[in-house]
Amino acid sequence: MPGSLTAAGSTLAISAASPATQDATGYTALTYTEIGGIEKIGTYGATFAKVEFQPLKGGKQKHKGAPDYGALQPSLAIDSGDAGQTLMQTASDDQTAQFAFRITLPDGAKRFFQGRVFGMPETVDGADSVVTAAPTIEINTKPVRVAGT
Repeated sequence: MPGSLTAAGSTLAISAASPATQDATGYTALTYTEIGGIEKIGTYGATFAKVEFQPLKGGKQKHKGAPDYGALQPSLAIDSGDAGQTLMQTASDDQTAQFAFRITLPDGAKRFFQGRVFGMPETVDGADSVVTAAPTIEINTKPVRVAGT
């Protein structure tokens, strides 16, 4: 029976290329650049809009609407020499292109998806804090799950 898993050691990586197919084979064929300085990655996965119809006679009908695959808001310490952060900033500046992302969990499991970066605002707080960024990655494809080894 598998046990629980901590997030320690998880990574987030980005690729400017698009997978040839929306499956593990397509995503694993890409070259990714790990994004350094990540403090947290965030929540991802589908939620569905609720569609309701109330006929005059009978019970309310409820259906699943369109899926929303979520948005990541990772928190990271800004490092101008980090290639992954540079590519994330490039993605933020690009108005149209989708980028591929890979989350790797400590047990080797991977999650792949495509999305757009809707900004990368920076935070400069007090003297005893690190300058951070909080990009918003809007996920546009169903995440592909690959089990760890």
